[in-house]
Amino acid sequence: MEQQQNIEAMSFEQALRELETIVRKLETGQGELESSIRDYERGTLLKNHCQKKLSDAKMKVEKIISAADGNLATAAFDGE
Repeated sequence: MEQQQNIEAMSFEQALRELETIVRKLETGQGELESSIRDYERGTLLKNHCQKKLSDAKMKVEKIISAADGNLATAAFDGE
């Protein structure tokens, strides 16, 4: 749980940098099995965090509006 709380405090850029480091490390295949499993688990948490940050940012930039004819469109988020 502490590991997840640590990740939740990270910015998107921090999480992405750490995720890239973990991916490069795992791609080499030279680490010990237990360490690789921990890295993979942390990488999964980091990936999920980055996806949430991107989704949150998109929602701040756009909002979905429904026109009177039932069609959906996007509009700039007005912050209200």
